[in-house]
Amino acid sequence: MDARPLLEKLASALHHAGLEAILIGNAAAALRGAPVTTVDFDFFFRKTPRNLRKLKALARNLDAVLMRPYYPVSDLYRLIREDDGLQADFMASIHGVRSFAALRAASDPVRLGEHTLLVASLAAILKSKQAAGRARDKAVLGILKETLHEAEARQSKTKARGAKERK
Repeated sequence: MDARPLLEKLASALHHAGLEAILIGNAAAALRGAPVTTVDFDFFFRKTPRNLRKLKALARNLDAVLMRPYYPVSDLYRLIREDDGLQADFMASIHGVRSFAALRAASDPVRLGEHTLLVASLAAILKSKQAAGRARDKAVLGILKETLHEAEARQSKTKARGAKERK
């Protein structure tokens, strides 16, 4: 299944709801070039009363259900739409991430349809998965490390070519 149409819907709905959220997890890693898959989208957001209202508006705009599957012990809000299988988890805390501002600084906007979505860097995703230490996170660490290494090598070659051309 191609996740792009769902990501485009999410980017548009987030824009219209005015909710700033950062895509993290395997979906973000896949957008960064990692050969991984997932069945949901994980977002980091600031849990404020205003943002919780925006999250509820986002669910309404998407004709989705918003629930707290692990309430009250979790800051996880799950948005589900059954007709197309959309599942997006919005988290107010993520292992290995100091703050929303810190993760935003380690993220880039990615154009999806008419809107952009903030996507965490591969290094930030890797750090988060290492800190979480769950079996499913450990299972992809090698793939993420290799993808990050390859991306850094490409970037170094590009910089070297650019420096050579400027001489």
